[in-house]
Amino acid sequence: MAASRKREMRVTRGRLALYHTLLLGAVFVVWHLMTNPLLVSAEFAQNTAFFFGKPLVVLERVWDWFASGKIYEHLLVTLAETLLAFGFGTALGLGVGLWLALSPTASALADPYIKAMNAMPRVILAPIFAVWFGLGILSKVALGITLVFFIVFFNVYQGVREVSPVVLNNARMLGAGAGQLLRTVYVPSAMSWVFSSLHTSVGMAFVGAVVGEYLGAARGVGYLILQAEGAFDINTVFAGIVVLTAFALALDAAVSVLENRLLVWRPAQGETEPL
Repeated sequence: MAASRKREMRVTRGRLALYHTLLLGAVFVVWHLMTNPLLVSAEFAQNTAFFFGKPLVVLERVWDWFASGKIYEHLLVTLAETLLAFGFGTALGLGVGLWLALSPTASALADPYIKAMNAMPRVILAPIFAVWFGLGILSKVALGITLVFFIVFFNVYQGVREVSPVVLNNARMLGAGAGQLLRTVYVPSAMSWVFSSLHTSVGMAFVGAVVGEYLGAARGVGYLILQAEGAFDINTVFAGIVVLTAFALALDAAVSVLENRLLVWRPAQGETEPL
C-alpha cells in the first residue's frame, strides 16, 4: 500500500515536471514567434524585440557568458552577497522571533517599533547603507538582511505563539524545563513556519543583492544588468534575469531538500495519516 502510494506520487511529480517544462517551452515559442519578422509584421516584431528582446539571442548571451567564463566572477559576488544576507537574516529572524514570542513583556514593548520598521519600504535604505558601509559587499548584505529578517521573524513569532497549550501543559507535567521546552516543543513547532518563510526569503535576498549592485558596484550580475540597461541592450538584461532566476530556483530547491530532511515527521504532500 505504501509502496503503491509512493509510486503514484513519483508519477505525479514526474508528470507535473513535464507540464512545467512544456509550459516554459510554450512561453519561449510564443516569445520567439512574436519577434520573428517572417511570422508577424516587421514593425510588430521590431517593437517586440526592442522591449522584450529575442529569446534565441538571450539564450546565446547566457551561453557565451558561461562558455567564456565572464559570468563567473560576477555570479560569485552576487551569490556571496545573497547567501550571506540569507544566512544572517534567517539567523536574526529566528533568534529575535523566538525571544519576543517567549517574552510577552519584550514583545509588547517592541511591537510598535517592529511594525513601523516592517511598514517602511526597506529598499530606500540602500543608499544609506552605501554611505555607512561603502560600495563593497557589506552594503548589499545589510540591505538583504533587512529584507529577509522580517519574513523569517513574523513566521517564527507566529509559529511559536500557536504552539498547542495542551502539548505545553503535558510537557511541563512530565518535568520539562525551559530549555527542554525550547528544544522539543517551541523550535519544532516553529520549523514548518521557518521553512515556509525561507522559500520567500531566498528571492528577497537576491533582490537585496541586485538592488545594492544597482546603486554602486564594480562586479555582480546586477552590475552587468545595469551596464546593459545603460546601453539599451535588452537581450543582455533578460540574460541576466534568466541567470538570476535559475540560481534563485536552485537555492529554493536546496531549501526544499533541507526541509524534507529536517522535517521527516511531517507527512509528505498528498499523504494523510492512517485512520
